[in-house]
This record gives sequence, structure tokens and C-alpha cells, in this order.
Amino acid sequence: MSIGSTASLVEEKAAADLRPTGLPGWLRKALRLLLGLTATALIWEAAVLLFGIRPAYLPRLSTILMAIAATPGAYFNGFLRTSAETLIGFLTGSAFGLLTGIAFFRVRALREMIFPIFVVSQTIPVIAFGALVVLWFGNTLLAKAVIAFYLTFFPVTVNTLLGLETVDPKQVALMRSFGASNGQLMLRLQLPTALPQIFVALRLASSLSLVGAIVGEWFGDTTGLGVLLLQAMFTENVVAIWGALLAAALLGTGFYAVVATAERRLVFWSAEQ
Repeated sequence: MSIGSTASLVEEKAAADLRPTGLPGWLRKALRLLLGLTATALIWEAAVLLFGIRPAYLPRLSTILMAIAATPGAYFNGFLRTSAETLIGFLTGSAFGLLTGIAFFRVRALREMIFPIFVVSQTIPVIAFGALVVLWFGNTLLAKAVIAFYLTFFPVTVNTLLGLETVDPKQVALMRSFGASNGQLMLRLQLPTALPQIFVALRLASSLSLVGAIVGEWFGDTTGLGVLLLQAMFTENVVAIWGALLAAALLGTGFYAVVATAERRLVFWSAEQ
């Protein structure tokens, strides 16, 4: 076989290796995620057995999953209730933070008057604020959503303001020279420029809103992941504690994944860079 033909075969093999497998991108990511979860589960199970870890510290994953399967209704209902509280708090807090950040950017006097109040509000421990909210609204879904809102709006406000302030004044001047109005500037230049910074806050808020909902459930309720966690703590049921933690982790990961997917779709130029 000649050197030329050998080189051609090597190039063809390299090209074949670089060709896509034919699987859709979302399916490849799902398979990688499934593989990672399976590996984590096996390592967890093996570590408990090999190192003789006491169940009081870390139960076997299979034991936790069997405990969840024994009472699926409690976990399912708790998951739905906490999801609703988290979603309402996240959406309202994010919308309020976005609009407030834009208002602070447009009206400096408003920022100087109200922003310090926002800063002071965030120094109040969420436990103390939650107690007040429950006194005002009772042990309702609304009360838990308000606590989630409280933890959500501030990072979105701050990052919206920071993102809008990063806009290049030369670009603003160029668009104004073409007769762009304030609304056109905001929609076509300032908000798109601020979107990467805003989504940083939204990813953070997706986790904080879940924390707020669970903390709110600790003040008294009958359904929710926070209720399951609190009941397990009082009865010192370590397996139930881990079951509630796994359910909360699943919920938090799901919210984060949705926000990250929206970011990839809306801030596509950032991924291209």
C-alpha cells in the first residue's frame, strides 16, 4: 500500500471520528446526565457498604428510595405544593426585580431613595421575615410565595441595574443619531446587553426561591417538602430527612435547568462566543 493511500485512509478515519453520532443534542445530554446519576448512585451505595457508614449518618440510597416508594403520595403532594410556591415566588420576584432595575436605571433619584431600603430589607433574616409574613397572611400558599419572592427580587434588581449600566454610551449615541426612542433603546440595545447579567441572577434566584418556600413551610403547614423535612427532623428519621432532601434537590435542579435552557435560547450570542 502506497504512502498516499495510507494517508487517505487515516484522514477518512479521522473524519469518521469527528462525524456526529446521529443522536439529537438533547438526547446526548440526557444520556450523559443519566450516566452521571447512575455513577453517583453506585458510588453512594458502594461507599456506605465498603466503609461501613452508619445509617444515622448516611443511609444507603436504595433504602431512601424504598422509603419514598412506601409513601409516594406524601412526597408527590409535597413536591407539587412546594413547586407551586416556588414558581409563584420566582416569577413575581423576577418580574418585580426586572422592572425595578429598569426604573432605577432610568430614574437615578428613585434609585437613591429606594435602593438603600432594599439593601436594609435583605439584612433581615429570612426566618424573622417569614414569621411576619405568616402572621399577616396565615399558613397559606400565598405566604410561602411571598417569602420566595422576598429572596428572589433583590439579586434580579441588582443584576438588571448592573447589566444596563454596562451598555456602551457610543452605541446609545449611534442609535439616537438614527432617531431611536427610549423604548427602542431599551428593547433593542440595553436589555439585550444586560441579558447575560440578568440570567446570572435568575439562575441564583431559582435556588433562592426554593429555599424561601421550604423555610415558609416550617412555620406550619400540612403539605410540602419543608413539612416532610421538619417532621423527619422531629422524629429523628434520618432516612425521611434524606428523602425530603433528594426531592428538594430534584425540584431545585429542575428549576435551574429550565432557567439555563431559557438562557441558552435567549442569549444565544453568548454561547457562540
